[in-house]
Amino acid sequence: MEECKIKNLYDLNETIAAKIFEGVTYPWEVLPKIENFILELGKTLDKDEYEQVGDDIWIAKSAIVAPTAYIKGPAIIGKNAEVRHCAFIRGKAIVGEGAVVGNSTELKNVILFNKVQVPHYNYVGDSILGYKAHMGAGSITSNVKSDKKLVVVKNGEEEIETGLKKFGAMLGDNVEVGCGTVLNPGSVVGRGTNIYPLSSVRGVIPKNSIYKNSNEIVEKM
Repeated sequence: MEECKIKNLYDLNETIAAKIFEGVTYPWEVLPKIENFILELGKTLDKDEYEQVGDDIWIAKSAIVAPTAYIKGPAIIGKNAEVRHCAFIRGKAIVGEGAVVGNSTELKNVILFNKVQVPHYNYVGDSILGYKAHMGAGSITSNVKSDKKLVVVKNGEEEIETGLKKFGAMLGDNVEVGCGTVLNPGSVVGRGTNIYPLSSVRGVIPKNSIYKNSNEIVEKM
């Protein structure tokens, strides 16, 4: 599945976590590595730019974090990021430079590239969101199948066994997800694609597309 490869989804110049992707082909392969990666990376961050707050939490001095936000380590909050009122970061999270984590948004085991926006009532778990990806209000990643089986990435007749029980969504750079959308376990959305509001998405969605429903996915003009 060429479209699911890291090189076709993400600009690695737009994340502090670029090294975690070295030596792997598909982005979901790094999900089990996020925790240890943060613990190692945090120790190397410039103390003039980042402050360690509590156990295994590093926050850029230029970031804005609301006093009502909750952050559990390990976590890194990047430069000029904004973590708003009542955000809930459950650990194993990298929030990129200039990213926005909004009111009542919950993160767990995620990498948000630079300038990602999850600004209103979002749940993002076991997922990777590319540069400038945006999730509309109330849109979420569903990261566990209802039958609790391991997640399989499907693209038509093609399938990849991930070996993961928890896997939300891989959103490429500049993906726009409409309000109230559910990204089902194992969703992979190509660069520059727009998802209509109130969608239920599963499988691989091509880059530069408009997803209207599972039977109507059109190429952007």
